[in-house]
Amino acid sequence: MLNFNSILVFSENPKALADFYGKVFQKKADWNDSNYYGFSVGSAFLTIGPHDKVKGKNKSPERIMINLETKEVKEEFERIKKIGAKVIAAPYSMGDDESNGLIATFADPDGNFFQLLTPWEGK
Repeated sequence: MLNFNSILVFSENPKALADFYGKVFQKKADWNDSNYYGFSVGSAFLTIGPHDKVKGKNKSPERIMINLETKEVKEEFERIKKIGAKVIAAPYSMGDDESNGLIATFADPDGNFFQLLTPWEGK
């Protein structure tokens, strides 16, 4: 059986992107080496690094989104908005009311989308 454990995001400017995610996660990278930066966040790992074929902003940010769980979607939305993340969608309900959970979407400095989500509590 496979265990999904990490995402690697390439950037033309990995230092700036790592600095941004450091503010989002409220911590410094857990490691960095040769312009690569790694964050251990919850049960997953986000690595940011350089790639010679990645230039400018993401032209298809809807293709893959980084999801971050929190029970405080509204509060975290306000905090992350203040650090300069571009708001794509303010918190909204995933169902008929907020009891189904909330979701909010941002863009990082490279134009990649990431979301805040209420933790899934399957029945």
